[in-house]
Amino acid sequence: MSDEVNPFESLQEQIDDAAAYLEYPTDVLERLKHPERVLEANLSVELDDGSIEVVRAFRSQFNGDRGPYKGGIRYHPQVSRDEVKALSGWMVYKCAAVGIPYGGGKGGIRIDPRQYSASEIERITRSFAKELRPLIGEDKDIPAPDVNTGQREMNWIKDTYETLENTTEPGVITGKAPESGGSAGRVEATGRSVMLTAREAFDYLGKDIEDATVAIQGYGNAGSIAAKLIDDLGANIVAASDSSGAVYNPDGFDPRAAKAHKRETGSLADFEGATDAMSNEALLTMDVDLLVPAALENAIDGDIAPDVEADIIVEAANGPLTPRADDVLTDRDVAVFPDILANAGGVTVSYFEWVQNRQRFYWSEERVNDELETIITDAFDNLVDTYERTDAPNFRTAMYVVAIERVVDAAEESGIWP
Repeated sequence: MSDEVNPFESLQEQIDDAAAYLEYPTDVLERLKHPERVLEANLSVELDDGSIEVVRAFRSQFNGDRGPYKGGIRYHPQVSRDEVKALSGWMVYKCAAVGIPYGGGKGGIRIDPRQYSASEIERITRSFAKELRPLIGEDKDIPAPDVNTGQREMNWIKDTYETLENTTEPGVITGKAPESGGSAGRVEATGRSVMLTAREAFDYLGKDIEDATVAIQGYGNAGSIAAKLIDDLGANIVAASDSSGAVYNPDGFDPRAAKAHKRETGSLADFEGATDAMSNEALLTMDVDLLVPAALENAIDGDIAPDVEADIIVEAANGPLTPRADDVLTDRDVAVFPDILANAGGVTVSYFEWVQNRQRFYWSEERVNDELETIITDAFDNLVDTYERTDAPNFRTAMYVVAIERVVDAAEESGIWP
C-alpha cells in the first residue's frame, strides 16, 4: 500500500489531532507521545535439530501515570521497535478511554510461529520471559496475549517468572487458561467489545443492526468472535477474510461454521458456506452497512479509503486505518469507531482477571460479561458526549480527547519527580 506509514508516527499524529481540542502546554503533550523505556533483546534459542537461532524481541513501556503498564505480546515476522512503541501507546489511551487503572505496554518477538515446533515456541517464550523478569510483575507490568499468542504462551511466561522468583504470582500476566488463574470470558472479550461498540454505534446513528450487512477483515480470535456475536444480534455476515483471501455470500453465512472450517483446514479458503472468493482489498471496499477491520495495522490506506463503501467502521484491530485514510473517511462522513474503544474488551477483562488473581476470588462468566458491557457502554456514552461537546471532526479524535484528559490529570496529580 503506497501510503503505509510507520505506526508510531500514526499514534503521534492522532495525539496531535486531539491536542487541537485541548488546552494543554506543548511540553505536557509532547511527554505523552514517547515511551518511557523500550527493551530490545536478542534471544538465543536452541532449535529441535540442535542448532542455535537468534531472534529479536521487544517490550515497550509507554506511560505509567495511571497504573502499571499493561499490554500484549505478539509473535509475528513484522514485529519491530516502532510497532511495539505504537501499540504500547495505543494501550495507554485505550485503558484511559475505558477508565481502566493501567498504563500502556506492548511486546513482541519477530518470528513466524508457523515455522517452529511447539517445543521451540516454548523455549523462545521462556527465553523472552527470562529477559522480561526484571520488568514485569503484578504492580509493574502485566503482559497478555496478542497476535499469534494465547493461553499456552501466557501459562509458560507465568511459570517461568514464578519459578525464577520462587513465588506464586498469577497476576503477573493475564490471558491465562482458567486452570492457571485465567478469567471466564477472557477469550471472547475483544470480540465482545467490538460487538457492543457496533450495537451502540448503530443505535446512536439511528440505524437498525438487525439484517445489517457485515464484512469482517481478519478472522482470528477478535474477528471471528465479533462475527459470531454480531450475527447473534440479527446482522448478516456476508464476507470474511484471512491471510488466504476473502469469502463472500450475498445472503450471509454462519460465522461459526466459517470458524470451524478455518480451524479444521487452516484457512477460510473453500468454505462451503460461501458462494464466491475475492481479494482482501475487494472485501474492504464492499458496499456493506458495517466493516470490521480485525487484522493488522494500516489495512486501509489513503488509496483504498476513497473506495470504501461501508457506512460504519468498527475497528477490532489496532491502527487499521492510516492517518490519510482517516482524513478521507472523515471528509466522506463515514462513521469510524476507534480501536481504543472498540477492542478494549481484551484489556478490560484482563483487568478483571488481574483483580481476581489478587483477591484469589473468581467471578462467573455472566458477571464478567455484565461488568464488561457496563464499562464499554459507559465509555461509548463518554465518547459521544465529548464528540458533541467539542465539535471534534470524528469519533477517534473525541475518544483521544477523553483519554488524554485522564492521563494528564493523573500526571498532574502525581507531579514530576525528581
